[in-house]
Amino acid sequence: MGTPAPGGNTPTPGSGLRRRHLLFGGAAAGVGALAAAGAQLAGTAAPRMQVASEDGANGARTVPFYADRQAGVGTAAQAHGVFIALDLKTGTTPERLKSLLKLLSDDAANLTQGKPALADTEGELAVRPARLTVTFGFGPGLFRVLGPERVQAGPLDLPAFSIDKLVPELSGGDLLLQICADDPLTVAHAQRMLLKDSRSFTTVRWVQSGFRRAYGTEQSGTTMRNLFGQVDGTSNPAPGSAEFERVVYGDDSMPAWTPNGTSLVIRRISMNLDKWDELDKSGREEAVGRRLANGAPLTGKSELDEPDFAAVTPVGFPVIADFSHLRRARPEDSSQRIFRRAFNYDSVPGTGGVSDSGLIFASYQADVQRQFVPIQRRLDELDLLNLWTTPVGSAVFAIPPGCAPGGFVGDGLFA
Repeated sequence: MGTPAPGGNTPTPGSGLRRRHLLFGGAAAGVGALAAAGAQLAGTAAPRMQVASEDGANGARTVPFYADRQAGVGTAAQAHGVFIALDLKTGTTPERLKSLLKLLSDDAANLTQGKPALADTEGELAVRPARLTVTFGFGPGLFRVLGPERVQAGPLDLPAFSIDKLVPELSGGDLLLQICADDPLTVAHAQRMLLKDSRSFTTVRWVQSGFRRAYGTEQSGTTMRNLFGQVDGTSNPAPGSAEFERVVYGDDSMPAWTPNGTSLVIRRISMNLDKWDELDKSGREEAVGRRLANGAPLTGKSELDEPDFAAVTPVGFPVIADFSHLRRARPEDSSQRIFRRAFNYDSVPGTGGVSDSGLIFASYQADVQRQFVPIQRRLDELDLLNLWTTPVGSAVFAIPPGCAPGGFVGDGLFA
């Protein structure tokens, strides 16, 4: 966990970069923002914001931005998240892409530490980072800009699945920004700052916002629930464990695409809560394979009990049915594991319904084709939850390593 951001002094008239100057240059022009950043590095100090840091205030907690690996993967999941997919503008060159990544990395480094971004006209909104993380993902189009020699390092598209009803407005993308924090105002402000500074280089392809329990509602480490009421993510490897390292960042037998990098699959899964309401509790538990009260497998008593797939009822039927979500998602091959970091969504209901809800399923793994795809194929074939769920969006991104101070996310690709 981070520490409260240090306090600062109120800027005096004439000191630092004046806000009116930033308004007419800086991020609005993209490249101009980089020039302003260079002026700061040359010795012109930016205004320092006053940061409250009373003990125990979650709003003052920070997560380091500079590290060998990007934050937002093994970081304990925050209460709010937004995923933004951007498309690079036609004619983008490697040099312009490099400028964009430098600018966004600088913004993210400041915002995550409770400091205003460059040309931040609402810098007061930045002083409560609330464990803000910004994670960058690179899509196939970004690797194509870098040149043919880099394309093979990029992510591969998923195969078609029979349950998919994907729409282009929720799928694909060249550059991903995953923004997460425990405060929705912090997320909204970071989103606006990053989009302002990227608009000279990109267009927005899609934005998906999600949530978990509000901070403090449950003890840290409690497995999230989705909007079916299902305990969602019980079998996740624990961040920091050897299994987490293997699953997310790979090993000699299954390496990630680059050291300290990983891969992300985002699936927007629509959940038909109106139809789910028609199913009784026992039917819901049979479909999931777990007890809704505490997430225990139907053969166990507590959430972390190992399921007994050989157990049968008095009349000889499996206690955990072969069509249950638990059975289909649980691999026989231990190498086929993923790390999920999902968020719920709840949108405006459509005509005739009372809900438009679902799950932004975020799956991290070293190798998408060898880990995620086999699991998804089993779910595609027989998962009973397919009666109430429909994937409507899908995208795959390579997650590059982190960066050091003075560097930027993705700088290794320009070496």
